[in-house]
Amino acid sequence: MPFLELETSLPGARLPPGLGLELCAAAADILGKPAERVNVTVRSGVPMVLSGSAEPCAQLIVSSIGVVGSAEQNQRHSARFFEFLTARLGLGPERIIIRFYPLEPWQIGKNGTVMTFM
Repeated sequence: MPFLELETSLPGARLPPGLGLELCAAAADILGKPAERVNVTVRSGVPMVLSGSAEPCAQLIVSSIGVVGSAEQNQRHSARFFEFLTARLGLGPERIIIRFYPLEPWQIGKNGTVMTFM
């Protein structure tokens, strides 16, 4: 069950329509998970400073069970997410950062229980 949080200093009017759904589909493909399990939040107009600069930028946080736990996995994921984000946001790769967080099934609650027991 992947969770993606995209924050950007770009105003909402500069984001492509349907960005959340596009990111959901891309994440499902990149992470090898069904789109029905992917959760996406997009926040625009966030005051941000990246590498000491307030120029337009974005941060993507990717949390998931089992697919973001190694440097090799995240290197592959990073390349594909950067390809997606630079194309959709019109930002250079130096203005985007991605943080990966592995999750355990007991850390995600759903339907009154945790994923461990589902």
